[in-house]
Amino acid sequence: MPQHAARPKGRVIVVGSSNTDLVVHCARLPGPGETVLGGDLLTFAGGKGANQAVAAARGGAKAHFIGAFGDDAFGRARRADLEKEGVDCSGCVVKKGVPSGVALIAIGEGKAKARAENLIVVAPGANRRLTPADLRRSLRRLTDDDVLLVCLEIPFATVLAALRAVSRAGARTILNPAPSPGRPLPEAFLRAAHVITPNESEAAALFGADLKTQTVRSRMLKALQGNCTSIVVTRGGKGVMHYYRYRDGRGPVKGPVFNAADGIRWSVHGPPGKYKLGTEIFPAPKVKPVDTVGAGDCFNGCLAARLAQDGLDMEGAIRFALAAAALKVTRHGAQAGMPYRGEILKMMAKTQ
Repeated sequence: MPQHAARPKGRVIVVGSSNTDLVVHCARLPGPGETVLGGDLLTFAGGKGANQAVAAARGGAKAHFIGAFGDDAFGRARRADLEKEGVDCSGCVVKKGVPSGVALIAIGEGKAKARAENLIVVAPGANRRLTPADLRRSLRRLTDDDVLLVCLEIPFATVLAALRAVSRAGARTILNPAPSPGRPLPEAFLRAAHVITPNESEAAALFGADLKTQTVRSRMLKALQGNCTSIVVTRGGKGVMHYYRYRDGRGPVKGPVFNAADGIRWSVHGPPGKYKLGTEIFPAPKVKPVDTVGAGDCFNGCLAARLAQDGLDMEGAIRFALAAAALKVTRHGAQAGMPYRGEILKMMAKTQ
């Protein structure tokens, strides 16, 4: 067992994409039709699903990855990278005559290095060919301690099949709706997931642009009616907004119902006995970022790892994932920069 792995109660099963990231750093990002000279070409292991699997493994989980590789050098190298990290790839498939996924990434430092941003174009390749049938053998023998993590870099039909299969088995599911679908997802996706983890732009596509309005919050509460109990909106250096449902028969309550030094919780109340929407703010640790690629994947993988260990402790899982993402952005490489569990726990201790 790799030195970064703990002995969790459940597994993290990531169904998603694997890419080779071809990265160029530049002083600033180009505009439309513009050419900008950058640094040397760097090659990293990437893909949202593979990134999340590595993050989960380094975060202490027994991680499994289910994805599709092409029968090429990129595919063989990316599978070998995952296996070196202790990720179980026995559920992966190879698509003959199809290229493996590749992401073209430009990282611009802008006027201040603390505001590093990126542009990404993905050629999905084999990731686009991962089918529901490819999942059947790999999603057997699930327990209620297992956690499924799935993103949208694979076909929607495969995403929905994975969510439904794992939910029926009693295990927990996390839907990371990335990259942004650009439109609301069908309700079947939201109702099959226990936790939804969009960033701010993805949340705007799913629910509406202004997350503070009553209309958008009502849409969120509607999503929190099936399996879904939490919507975790990541906001980069600003941290996380956690929206959750609960029941309270006391009737309407005005104003904040929970205060803490690092956040505030309030409620949008409906009739007594109905589900209500609560919100928590979790700030991110302050760091100086050098490479934001993979930060969201790091957050999701470590969120899943902590939930596989600690069950329903969503607050602890969010704090663990925030500390991990903060460490990730101080390091280069989507997978190479993922932090280990011991480092994450030290960061949590420093920031609490």
